[in-house]
Amino acid sequence: MRYSLYLLLILLLTARAETAFSAEGESRGERFVLQEVTDGLKLPWAGEFIDQDTLIFTERAGRIGLYSQAEDQIRYLSGVPEVYFRGQGGLLDLKPSPEFAEEPWLYVTYSAYPSDRTEASDKAVTVLARVRLEGTGFASYRLNDWQVLLETDSATDTDYHFGSRIAFDPGRYVYFSVGDRGKRPNGQNTLNHAGSIMRVTFTGRPSWHNPFAERRDEGRAEIWSYGHRNPQGLAYDKQRKRLWAIEHGPRGGDELNLIRKGENYGWPEVSQGKEYWGPIAVGVEHKEGMTDPQRVYIPSIAPSSLLVYSGKAFPRWRGDLFAGALAIRHLNHIQLTDDGRIIGESRLLESLDQRIRDVIESPEGWLYLLTDSGGLYRIVPAGP
Repeated sequence: MRYSLYLLLILLLTARAETAFSAEGESRGERFVLQEVTDGLKLPWAGEFIDQDTLIFTERAGRIGLYSQAEDQIRYLSGVPEVYFRGQGGLLDLKPSPEFAEEPWLYVTYSAYPSDRTEASDKAVTVLARVRLEGTGFASYRLNDWQVLLETDSATDTDYHFGSRIAFDPGRYVYFSVGDRGKRPNGQNTLNHAGSIMRVTFTGRPSWHNPFAERRDEGRAEIWSYGHRNPQGLAYDKQRKRLWAIEHGPRGGDELNLIRKGENYGWPEVSQGKEYWGPIAVGVEHKEGMTDPQRVYIPSIAPSSLLVYSGKAFPRWRGDLFAGALAIRHLNHIQLTDDGRIIGESRLLESLDQRIRDVIESPEGWLYLLTDSGGLYRIVPAGP
């Protein structure tokens, strides 16, 4: 009886979405329908499903919220520490642990004042933390035991290029990204964390197999790759055991990169973007000892997130990448071969005209989208 009632509520919610906004499309042989789910969120940045019904999400001003599909309600959780909400800073990514059902940790990145801040300092850093989510459902979930795992060595007086996204190598490592913090030399400076992708254990310790773990006079032990400008998309392909990142270039030159141990991705010595202020290597496509991107976007699409699709709802999409875009407003579908070659790309949902901030896969294999205007949408298979 309860299951039937749940299905009825979902059908009613679907009917509501269809009356609010609906659009159809097709990509790589899969037909889909876009539906509006809800609105009214305040600058949402990231979201994930924690059970069949409940989406947990971050808002950049410093709130963690829950959305229940069955009840069509939002509630906010207490216990979030103060964040540095300025410019591009604030509460950023959130990912449930791969073992969430047994150990309900949520991993979070955010910008904050450093712990050793003096009263006169206005510098901020990117932080990786985790917190336990206790309870058994939408009405009872609560946060407990907030733990800072790594306060990065990335403090600058700018309020942009914090990154930051999280990805898991299940059972092994946490990856997370930090931008160059608006200081271009940081991209090539491995003695701080800025402009890097880090790899740490689930308690925040660097892996002994990281490239600088035994060469600490050359680089920080947490660094996995460097030469990044501002990676705001990070996704681990569990099936093929590879890590993807997508990052903002300057005026043009956004990059999709396949991330490998210890490799240098070039910023600011290599860039196909245009200059804001000097000097960067404008138009330099390659330099010896630096890794070329898999894809460059000119003009910029301003990529905001990255997802490796693994669901059952759209079988032809499995293993493909989806990225939200902020500047040329659309959902970017990057079609891949099994060995990681790009064989096609589609710009979806351009008529929606929304800055897509995050792309989320639901337990059913549907895609949910968070937009900067506070909307939550979903992509479901089209009927026969």
